[in-house]
This record gives sequence, C-alpha cells and structure tokens, in this order.
Amino acid sequence: MREQTSPQLYFSPVAFPLPAVVNQDLIKLGLLLVAVDPNLGGIAIAGRRGTAKTVLARGLHALLPPIEVVKGSCCNCDPQHPEEWDDLTREANPNLIPKVEVRPTPFIQVPLGVTEDRLLGSVDVVRSIEKGETIFQPGLLAAAHRGILYIDEINLLDESITNLLLTILTQGRNCIEREGISFEHPCQPLVIATYNPEEKELRSQLLDLFAIGISADSPLTVAQRVSGVERVVHFQNAPYPFLKQHAEEINELKLQIALARELLPQVIIQQKQMTTLVAEAERFQIEGHRGEICAVRIAKAHAALLGRVEVNTEDLQVAVELAIVPRATMVPMPKEPPTPPTAPPESTPETSESKTDQQEETPPQASETIPAELVIAPETVALDPMLLNFGLMARRRRGQAGGRSLIYSQDRGRYVKPMFPRGEVRRVAVDATLRAAAPYQKLRSHAASTHRVIIKKDDLRVKRLARKAKALVIFVVDASGSMALNRMESAKGATLQLLSETYKHRDQIALIVCRGERADVLLPPTRSVTAARRRLERLPCGGGTPLAHGLAQAVRLGCNARQSKDVSQVVIVAITDGRGNISLSRSVAQPLSEEEQPNLKQELLDIAAKIRVLGMQLLVIDTERKYISSGLAQEIAQQAAGTYYYLPQASDRTLSAIAQEAITSSIPS
Repeated sequence: MREQTSPQLYFSPVAFPLPAVVNQDLIKLGLLLVAVDPNLGGIAIAGRRGTAKTVLARGLHALLPPIEVVKGSCCNCDPQHPEEWDDLTREANPNLIPKVEVRPTPFIQVPLGVTEDRLLGSVDVVRSIEKGETIFQPGLLAAAHRGILYIDEINLLDESITNLLLTILTQGRNCIEREGISFEHPCQPLVIATYNPEEKELRSQLLDLFAIGISADSPLTVAQRVSGVERVVHFQNAPYPFLKQHAEEINELKLQIALARELLPQVIIQQKQMTTLVAEAERFQIEGHRGEICAVRIAKAHAALLGRVEVNTEDLQVAVELAIVPRATMVPMPKEPPTPPTAPPESTPETSESKTDQQEETPPQASETIPAELVIAPETVALDPMLLNFGLMARRRRGQAGGRSLIYSQDRGRYVKPMFPRGEVRRVAVDATLRAAAPYQKLRSHAASTHRVIIKKDDLRVKRLARKAKALVIFVVDASGSMALNRMESAKGATLQLLSETYKHRDQIALIVCRGERADVLLPPTRSVTAARRRLERLPCGGGTPLAHGLAQAVRLGCNARQSKDVSQVVIVAITDGRGNISLSRSVAQPLSEEEQPNLKQELLDIAAKIRVLGMQLLVIDTERKYISSGLAQEIAQQAAGTYYYLPQASDRTLSAIAQEAITSSIPS
C-alpha cells in the first residue's frame, strides 16, 4: 500500500447555539468540561425522544476552535506530536518537519447502519483500479481524530460495531489488517453518545467508557417549555439573526474554552483532595478505578474552566456529581437529623463533677476523611435511574454473554461483513469482491486487452448476514381443580402481565394449559398478545393435573422452534402447585400392562432432566397454599437446573415482577 485517498470530513450545518438551550445546565457543564479536556473520556447523554440531545452536541461543536494538522494527513495528525502520526504521514515526513494547515474541528456522526468497512476504512476501489495498487480509503474513525465523534442512539448499534468501538476507543489507535491493507492511525476523538433507555439497555462496559453520564430528562416548568418553543421557532424562521442575538455569549464560551485549554496543564490538585475523591468512590461502592480517575480530571478541567490553577471544594463536588454518582452501585442514605435534647434535670455538684470526668476520659473521635460539604445527596442529581444504577445492573448481569446471540448465515439478515466463500455461494458481496480485485485490474486488463473489470475466483467474497436470535417463552399454566383453590386468579393475572412484558422484547410466546386428562397447546408460538390474552381470560378450571404432559409439550414446542434456526433461547415458565396426579402415559393414551405402575414423580423429574440437557431454562412458580410446600415443584426446578419461587400468598403483580426478573436474567437483552 503506497498511497491513501484524502479524508472526507463532514461538518455540521448552522447549529442551534448552546447558550440558548433552555435548562440542561448540567449537560452544558459536562460538554464544556470534555471540550476543555478532550482526552477526558467523552460524555453519554440519556434521555427520551425530543430532549435536545443532538442539539446540545452540535451546539458544542460550534464552540470548538480550529485545529492545526499535518497537511495531507488522513487523520488530522497533530504536528506537535509526531509519535502519534499514522504510518504514511511518518513516511512522507521523515525529518518530522511537516507542512501545517488549519482545519475546522471535524464533527463526524456514526449512522446506525454503519458497516465495518466505513467505520474502520477499506480499499478505495476506483483509485486502486486506476493506480494498479492498493489505495487505502480512511474511515469515519480516521476523520474523527481530534474532533467530535457523535454516536446517536448508541444502544441501537450492531453489537459487532459496538465491540469495535469499545476496543479502538480504549486503545486510542485503529489498526487495520485486511484485504491487503496494513495500516495504523491514531483515534482519540471527543466522543458524545446519546441514547434512549426506554428503547434498549446500554451495555455497562460501553457506558463505563464515558467519563460523564447525565440524563436529559430533567423536568421543565410551563414557562421554560414556552420559552424553548419560542426560541426554536425564532431560530427556524431566522437562524442568523437568532445567532447574532447570542453572539456575545457564544464568543465568551469560545474564549473560555480556549483559555481553559491553555491553563489546564498548570492546574494542581492536592493529595488530600484526591483522597477525598477516592473516599467518595468507596462510599458509593463504584467498581474499578475509572470513576475516580475521571473525577480527578473533571475537577482539574472545572478549575481551568473557571480560570483557577488550584482545585477547590466546588471542583470536587462537580467531579463527584458527574463521575462517581453515575457509577454508584449503592446509594448511601442520608442520616436522620438528631432529635433535639430534652432539658436536663437539675444535677447535684457531685453529678456534674462525675460527668466532667467522663467527658475528659472519653477519647476524641477521629475526624471523617470526607468533608461534610462534599457529601452529595444523590436525589439532587439530575440523572436517569439507569445511569444512577448501571454499576449495580452490571453486577447482576455478571457472567452473562452481554447481549442476545446472533444467527449468522447467507440466507437473510443484515449485511455485517464480507468473508471468503465456504461451499455454495448464495449472496456475493460485490463491494468486497471489487475491493479485492481492484489492485490487479491494470495488469489483468493489459493482459486481456480489455477495459472491463476482470474478476477471478480468488477475488470472490460472500456476504455474512446476521440477525438477532429470538427467544421463545412458553407458559405452562396449571388450571386443575387444586389450582383453582390455590390462587388461580393471581396466576392468570401474572401470566397476562408476563405476556405483555414479553411482547415488548419482541419475543415469541406460547401458552400450554394443564387440566383434565391432558395438556393442550392453547396458543402456538406467536407474538400476538391479544390472542393469548383472549384465550387465557376464558380459561376454565377444574379436573386433574397433567403436569408431566404439560412440560413434555413445552419441550416439544421448544425443540420444534429451534429447528427453524430463528430461536436460540427457550424459557419455560410453569405456574403450578406441583400436585401432578395424571401420568404421562395416561395423557398420551399409552396402554400399560397390569404390572407396570406409573411413577408420577419420576416422570416429572425425567422431563426436568431432559430440559436441562437440551439447554432450556425452567422457571417454576409454586403456588401451593400450604404452610409448607410439599417440595415437588422445587425438586423439578432443581433437576432442570432452573429457578424456583414459592409464592403462595403473592398477588398477580408480585408473581409477574419476580417471574419477569427471572426471565430477563435467562434471556440476555
């Protein structure tokens, strides 16, 4: 590879000015801090739709000064730091005295459907054909170096792209080894990510990458909402006059950022102040050391932003609020104020002397390491609940895969990446095939005396398609006569609520009813909650308990669903009192000899063992209304390596909440 194409930079249009955004003072402060220290670690903004997340990001970009770069560099290399240059820039400037040009700070937005080639960089097909050699085309990450990398709806990005971002942003360099390319360039952008927690959960590993996490869902008064509408309408009708109105505030912020960047290396934080931040991190029980490291840098950036060279208490408070509280796994409860002392009774001189002696003998208590003015009440911080507790959620999810598994094939799904063909070629990756063939076209066309693009078998690439694996949740509801006495109405209500929650995750649901002599599939695997609700509400009760047949039917449904290759995880939710009294042979009308007597308990345990072997998840909710359960339902759950809950007195909401938590832990979101 001897050459590279010039970088393609994308700049934002006329942006709504940051000072004109109503409220959101904490987010504005966080954005200014990461602008002062671009290597701080970025900022993640959580919020529902229409909360000005993108407006705030573009408003910050309008405040950033231009940057000096090495002329011709594909990744905005800094002339003052040759140790960070990419390979080609270093080859083009062996004396380390390059030509310098000034560029506006780039603003690069990562689209949701971005491919790996566009993100990392790939072969420039057109120029490779012209030159007859491999020409590297920089990706979005190269263009974003020393600029803003804006990732909207980061929680909806494909997981493979998320993993790449996590690795590259952590290392600070992008190394490309593919399609005849061996290239490495720096990648240290100011990352601004936004997401809506209601749509999908953001991975804790990725969320911890950001130094600052803030919510944009702070409540607004009616007057503030009216003011916001007026400003937006004014900006849409006349953007440049509106910018002129706020020109003084914009220029002040630009000057403040520029001066703070020059002052930042001179800011000093004392050892005692760092000890205070570490003590706060321990008080909130944050995991790892990233929180306290970011807190130190935030405190210094805040001091520089206000024109100080020494960190004070205000800077430490901001650092705790922005870097430590969002990572909290335990929120300390505020201490109750002491009750006022009652009037002491009149004491004799002897009593007074004894009290004085006791006070003199009492050793003085050690002073707290955390100053009182630094103890921040978490309820006063404008944070999304998910941001406040994401450390705790990460602890709960520890050991899981981190995301729902993907199904890779050449049949259907989203185009993820090209690959070498294996066996029958179904879908050709035209882009990757052309990139592989491009460097050889000059030689091939000369040999064949033609101007057509010549593709050989070795150039052929196929598409690797990926789709998310669905989950199937099978509800096995015991509708026997004993269950009618053991809170059947609560079981119905819980099942209806579970059906609604399952639909939110777009999982398939199935419903099996156990009553009488056999278990019937009342609802085959579907995503229609309406049909399940209608059939469940009309569900009659009474008769025997063919629990073994119900679990066997659930296993059969799960195996059939897996054969379609669309379902990777099967969860069986059994709501029963565990009083199975109908044998499996009787349910399937299998005749037995007079010597053979069915063992009901062993049948249930054998089916539970099969559930474990097949890798299905079993959740048993025991509703047996006795002082102590008979224990059969618990044995079934243990044999299947599943989850067991004994809830004889629980309401439908309690049943639903506990079952939903168990289902969520079984199925990664």
